[in-house]
Amino acid sequence: MELKNARVLVVGATGVLGTAIATRLAEGGARLALTGRDEDAVARLSRRSGAEHHTALDLVDVEACSGAVREAAQRLGGLDGVVVAAGVAAFGPARETDDEVTERLFAVNTLGPIAVVRAALPHLRPGGSVAVITAVLADLPTAGMAAYSASKAAMAAYLTALRREVRMDEISVLDARPPHMDTGLAQRALAGDAPRMPRGHDVDEVVGLVVQGMVEGRKELVADLRARTVTLR
Repeated sequence: MELKNARVLVVGATGVLGTAIATRLAEGGARLALTGRDEDAVARLSRRSGAEHHTALDLVDVEACSGAVREAAQRLGGLDGVVVAAGVAAFGPARETDDEVTERLFAVNTLGPIAVVRAALPHLRPGGSVAVITAVLADLPTAGMAAYSASKAAMAAYLTALRREVRMDEISVLDARPPHMDTGLAQRALAGDAPRMPRGHDVDEVVGLVVQGMVEGRKELVADLRARTVTLR
C-alpha cells in the first residue's frame, strides 16, 4: 500500500494506539476517516489530524460497523486500508467471569472487528491493506484472562483464514499481536483487577511497525517476550 494519499479508515482512533496510528498515517500523507466511541474526542482528533471524515462508533453494534465503513468509503471515494485498533479487557478466574462480560469481550474484540473488515473488503482495491490489533495473548492464552485471550485468539484465527481467501485479490492482512503496552486498557477493564504487568512495550515502536507492515504488505507483528522485541514477518 502506497501511504501518500492512501484512503484509510481507522477504527478505535481515540484510544492511545488508535490516535498514534492515525497521527502516523496522517504524517505520511494518508487521507483519513476516523471512528471512536467518544464523539467529541473523535471530532477533536479529526481536526488535529486533518481527517476528511469522522463518526462515533461502538463496535458492539455490528450494523453500525457496516454503516460506518460504507460511509467512510463514500466520503473518501473508496478505501486503500482499514485499521482496527479498538478493544476491551477483563480479568479474573474463568469460573467467575460473567456471561455478560464474556459476551462484551467477544462483541468488541471479535465480532465488531469482523463486521468492519467484512464491510471494508468490497471497497479495497488491489494493493490494499487490512490491519487489526489483536494481542500476544492470541499466542499465549493466560490464566486469569481466559475469555479475553479467547476473544483475541478467535480474531487472529479469522485473520489467518481471511489472508488465504484474499491473497489472489492482492489485499494484505496484518495481524498485529503486540505485548503489553501502557495504554490504559488494563485500568478500563470490564471486570476484575489486572495482575502485575511487565514494563509496557514502547507504543511508538509498535505503531511504526503497524504502519510499516501495512505499507509492505506484511502478515504479522509478533512479540518475543523474553527478548522484549517486536518484529514483522
